[in-house]
Amino acid sequence: MLKMDKQKDIQCGHKLSISEKNSGEQPLTACLLSAAFFGALGSSFLYGYNLSVVNAPALYIKDFYNKTWIERYGEPISPETATLLWSITVSIFAIGGLLGALSVSAIIKVLGRKGTLLVNNSFAVIAALLLSLGEMSRSFEMLIIGRFIIGVDSGIALSALPMYLGEISPRHIRGFIGQFNSILICLGVFAGQVLGLPELLGQESRWNYLFSFLAFPAILQLCVLPFLPESPRYLLMERRDEAGAERAFQRFLGKKDVSQELEEVHAEARAQDNLRTVSVLQLLKNPAVRWQLITIIITMACYQLCGLNAIWYYTSGILRSAGFAENILPYITLSTGAVETLAAIISGLVIEQIGRKPLLIFGFTAMAVFFSLLTVFLNFQDSVSWMPYLSYVCILAVIASFCSGPGGIPFVLTGELFEQSYRPAAFMIAGIVNWLSNFAVGLLFPFIQETLQSFAFLVFVVVCILGSIYLYFVLPETKNKTFVDISQSFAKINKMPVPSPAQEMELVLSIKPDVNGKAQNVINMESSF
Repeated sequence: MLKMDKQKDIQCGHKLSISEKNSGEQPLTACLLSAAFFGALGSSFLYGYNLSVVNAPALYIKDFYNKTWIERYGEPISPETATLLWSITVSIFAIGGLLGALSVSAIIKVLGRKGTLLVNNSFAVIAALLLSLGEMSRSFEMLIIGRFIIGVDSGIALSALPMYLGEISPRHIRGFIGQFNSILICLGVFAGQVLGLPELLGQESRWNYLFSFLAFPAILQLCVLPFLPESPRYLLMERRDEAGAERAFQRFLGKKDVSQELEEVHAEARAQDNLRTVSVLQLLKNPAVRWQLITIIITMACYQLCGLNAIWYYTSGILRSAGFAENILPYITLSTGAVETLAAIISGLVIEQIGRKPLLIFGFTAMAVFFSLLTVFLNFQDSVSWMPYLSYVCILAVIASFCSGPGGIPFVLTGELFEQSYRPAAFMIAGIVNWLSNFAVGLLFPFIQETLQSFAFLVFVVVCILGSIYLYFVLPETKNKTFVDISQSFAKINKMPVPSPAQEMELVLSIKPDVNGKAQNVINMESSF
């Protein structure tokens, strides 16, 4: 009799889980949308802005370095020293990003997701002061240190923000909310291009205001984010604050009854061997997440090594070859930022219909095709007058292909492929791979370009094709799945036992309501995996 009752309960639990999937799709709330927008505005927007902001005032900054050198040492700066100082100014941003990625796991453990984003704004404000006051103080060291600090800000932001967005989002729109990271990066790049126009701040007397603008998004985030909830998963699983998690879910989802969401988090907690946040070393040693980790490392490496950063080396030269006047080049270059932003927005709108895996594979494959065509067009550019126009179309197509999937989904996947206790360490590893790959492209591409000339992009064709093949065979689709479901998708390839349906129902039934109707996780060793 007891066995029949239990079987009946399991069937009821199964019906409940089906009804959750059918009826659990709540509309997008103002609270969730505000958290996504303002969280990204003070984080990924600043990262994108700093990728493009140094391009317009480059000549003025180099001239400032020379004047400062003459004031100090009574002679002009040597070409070698000037090149070295400028290279340090540009590349130290990536070194700061690497340091930020290395420190994010420890900071998140102490301050939480939202707290880390808020404290991170202090780096942006300090960097804005150093960068904007460097000329007045006659100190190029202030500019270099400011670039380093804003790099630290970006390194922390690119880990903390996707983690926060992934944990506050219902699973049916988790990809859409996660793409705010990518969209705001593209908007940041575009904003840097627009503000750098000669009519605005791209003048010798105004270039320092380009860096003052860094403080504006940070201050906006500081004004809004404190009034929004912390990640409910963090509150429940790491702080053991069920009441706080319930309130956070209620605000993000716009409904009073969030028992299903609390049960899902409890089920994830029960599925993990250890609820304590694991270290990077523990993550690397754990066979249960080995292929998730390999997938994130390969995807994040391809994100940087696919060649988008190298595109900017060619854009101005191709436009000049096409016969465009030098004074209109900045306005035509705006088209790259506009296409980038538009493609990122479209990707965010369709990601929940198409899925992560198809968008990633399409993006990398399309990049390989257009890089191949660009290589052909570059080789005929000097012999055919209209060929540079085709080269420029290929550049726009490469940018659109990148932003259709590879430009944002790697950050979404890093949050989805790992359960709560692994997530900070996973983002730390992903961040390290991201920034080291970024630094490697900046360091090695000039040598690749010098050696291979117009065939340099074939290197990126190989990277894109290999990345697509790996993702096709290894990556499962993650849209509309719980974190537990996604982890179980890797169980076979990780050679880990997959729980039977009866064990899964045991897990659901181990979460029983208390007298107040709140979900309570009842410890039952017999039902653990």
